[in-house]
Amino acid sequence: MKLLYLLVDLGAISVPLLASFHPKIRLHKHWKALWPAILIAAVPFIIWDSYFTKIGVWGFTPEYLTGFGLFGLPIEEILFFLCIPYACMFTYFCFRQWKGQLSLKSEQRVTWVCIGLCLVLGLTGAGRYYTSSAMSSLAIFLIYLKWQAKPQWLGLFYYSHQFLLIPFFIVNGILTGSGLKKPVVWYNNAENLGVRIFTIPIEDIFYGMLLLSLNAFLFEYFLQKAEKRATSKTRPHA
Repeated sequence: MKLLYLLVDLGAISVPLLASFHPKIRLHKHWKALWPAILIAAVPFIIWDSYFTKIGVWGFTPEYLTGFGLFGLPIEEILFFLCIPYACMFTYFCFRQWKGQLSLKSEQRVTWVCIGLCLVLGLTGAGRYYTSSAMSSLAIFLIYLKWQAKPQWLGLFYYSHQFLLIPFFIVNGILTGSGLKKPVVWYNNAENLGVRIFTIPIEDIFYGMLLLSLNAFLFEYFLQKAEKRATSKTRPHA
């Protein structure tokens, strides 16, 4: 059982990583954009995670861990911020290849609903570290995206994210104790709303959306930079 969390990480990334070389997908051709996005996005989450682990907002059951750690976190938790985003960005990229920069009529409505939920739940859980930080962070980021950055890919992200909720519930369900005697990751309910979907704290949904939207934001940024460089190289010089 000490390999459980590690196997969850490796299981999540294994198929997407292999499928990245498929001739109709070829995500590996864009690793110079994807891996920097994943690594940069991981930094604030690892800092956040490390601090919350230190103050007891959440923690980890040793029986499911290899025992190796970094930055005050199990190595499996560090890998989580690499493996899960890769798997999810793989799905996002597949939809990007298929749908292009999808424009949803409901995009603005979805944004408002997400921000509204963040505000309502954030106020309900005011003073609870996990609730307050997750809700406020996602609300601020969505406001920045919608009214400052104004990305063309936001509709595509919302579209792909609805499909990503299925593996989200599987992975997070395992980590929060579904089918196990103890959870891999335990939560201090004094620091969250205590509302769970099966074994998953409701805050995890918003935390996960923030993690993946930040990855998508950086991935698209680096992709666009790469596309501009490629265009400038092929453009004839005077």
